[in-house]
Amino acid sequence: MNGQPNTRLSDLFGLAGWSKGELARLVNRQAAAMGHPQLATDTSRVRRWIDMGEIPRDPVPRVLAALFTERLGRVVTIEDLGLVRHGRMGKRQGGGSPEQQGPDGVPWAPERTAAVLTEFTGMDLMLNRRGLVGAGAALAAGSALSSAMHDWLHTDPVLAADAPRTTDPLHADPAGFDRYEAAPIGSQEIEELERSVEVFRAWDASRGGGLQRKAVVGQLNEVGGMLSYRHPDHLQRRLWGVAANLAVLAGWMSHDVGLEPTAQKYFIIAAHAAREGGDRPRAGEALSRAARQKIHLGAPDEALELMKLAKSGSGDEVLPRTKAMLCTIEAWAQASLGKGQAMRRTLGQAEELFVSDKGDVAPPSWMQMFDEADLHGMQALAYRTLAEHEPGAAVIAQRHAKEALELRAGGRDRSKIFDHLSMASACFIADDPEQADRYARLALSSMGSNSSHRTWDRLREMYRLTGQFAGYPKIEDLRREIKLALPRPTGKRIQA
Repeated sequence: MNGQPNTRLSDLFGLAGWSKGELARLVNRQAAAMGHPQLATDTSRVRRWIDMGEIPRDPVPRVLAALFTERLGRVVTIEDLGLVRHGRMGKRQGGGSPEQQGPDGVPWAPERTAAVLTEFTGMDLMLNRRGLVGAGAALAAGSALSSAMHDWLHTDPVLAADAPRTTDPLHADPAGFDRYEAAPIGSQEIEELERSVEVFRAWDASRGGGLQRKAVVGQLNEVGGMLSYRHPDHLQRRLWGVAANLAVLAGWMSHDVGLEPTAQKYFIIAAHAAREGGDRPRAGEALSRAARQKIHLGAPDEALELMKLAKSGSGDEVLPRTKAMLCTIEAWAQASLGKGQAMRRTLGQAEELFVSDKGDVAPPSWMQMFDEADLHGMQALAYRTLAEHEPGAAVIAQRHAKEALELRAGGRDRSKIFDHLSMASACFIADDPEQADRYARLALSSMGSNSSHRTWDRLREMYRLTGQFAGYPKIEDLRREIKLALPRPTGKRIQA
């Protein structure tokens, strides 16, 4: 007990709308259901947790996390509740105390990464199982994440030396979900896990994140259990790599279906996992996903903060093609802010880096999706975005979108939809409604078989551009078809 109020628990308690007595009764009931019938708490103890900062012993933090998760309809971890003992979390590089850490205890101590991963995925699966919606939290600001993670990401990763960690509270059965029974594994099992990542990645690129998200989260939950054992270093690093790849996929799929706070948490977990495995370029790429999410949600300034960290934290081993990919994301953020000169300069760097990659070093699996088609697709998106500020950029956006579409390989259906929408939007801005209509219909015809909410968000952006051509019969028909096709209900209402 530190005598100071637990503001995290207090804020979530206020959102939940319980009385202290009601929460005490719920804790006792849930603990009994978890196999702890001897646990008995009361109103005065709940008051000490909230008002005096007392941290209850296990299993109470896990019980509270399960109760708040179900009540609020989003993942709530013991870190979110402020119920992690400071001695277990450790201190930041540079001596900062746990109270000075960033959102959600970022960065947490290395020995906590597997536990945080397991707890968060388990709660996410519980929400999935019960049909709840995990979108009620706010995203952490990009500047806050960058500040919290900067020193941590720039230090050399060290694999934890002691395992299994049977003293970790997550070795007990967490509330509300089935945890994978951890056991040592060998190279053959890790190879199978690595192949499964490729299958999930290909499915996501083709059909969107909605249909396979639960499977990816479940696989990641199992890997978290495996990581609670200490394996030989070469296997441990590969296992951390699997965890990072799955966490990025879980985050991207969550973003794809609009679970934004959940997605951000997975991107942070992925950066932690990559760093624990000694793969700083992978950690940087995970943070670049969080930056792309910020741009999509209308916060390009925060995205630029994250991109600075992603680029500087990727280390010296990052390949030119990876650097090119990071530059395209930075350019998109600059375009969103109307910084045309900076965007053109950054895209020029991306092109130079891309062609300078001789291919003599095989790219990591997570970079194999970024090919020449993707380079043109991101350039098209950046110029189409800049065209909102500089209409003349729309012509260049059309050129890059055509290149992307000609180069797209099979199985990249979602990317093709985005290319069609970039092309259609650029044509509308360039006062070419006939061609815009053709590409808009190509996008619309493919969207029914895709579970990506982001494609619908981009369609809504394109719909806004059709307004100036509302008098054209063909465009009027297109507008009606879009309004009929858009999912209902939606969080963003289309204005006629």
